[in-house]
Amino acid sequence: MKIERPKSKQPIPADAKKVFTGVIFDVYQWEQKLYDGTTTTFEKLKRPDTVVTFPVLDDGRIILAEQEQPGKVPYISAIGGRIDEGEDILVAAKRELLEETGYKAEHFTLWKADQPTSKIDYAIYFFIAKGLKKISEPSLDGGEKIKLKFVTFNELIDLSTDKKFMEKEILLDLLEAKFVPAKKEELKKLFEV
Repeated sequence: MKIERPKSKQPIPADAKKVFTGVIFDVYQWEQKLYDGTTTTFEKLKRPDTVVTFPVLDDGRIILAEQEQPGKVPYISAIGGRIDEGEDILVAAKRELLEETGYKAEHFTLWKADQPTSKIDYAIYFFIAKGLKKISEPSLDGGEKIKLKFVTFNELIDLSTDKKFMEKEILLDLLEAKFVPAKKEELKKLFEV
């Protein structure tokens, strides 16, 4: 599956200089001419892209994660994480699914891909995975505590108003599905097994 990286809402110009290299974030700066003819320094972060997967069991339930990570309040999320440098996007989605749940999936559907903010250059790829088979126990990173949470499609929609649900990039999709019947049916078809 060929997956195109979504375009940034404010691309880093070719003449930008990397002024900081971090563990996750790099910082780029460039001189930007303004409408009044003056110039100022613009700045943008860059970080690895991420994958987010909603695995759907044969009975229609969706696997989410109740997570704890050091320094964060507990939260609910989809399954996912960073794409390693040079790693294929779909390979990363499969890897994260296996690591965090112990499941493999026969089918992955790209739901959407987006760069959610103009001040950080990174893309998020949202997948729906079906044809699941449990093949191992999860293999979590040292900074993760994950308890799997199994929800129905309607419970997923209801998470749109739960402050503990961290997938903010899909909240509009979930809210539309909650209040617009046609949008709910459209989204439900993506999740049907």
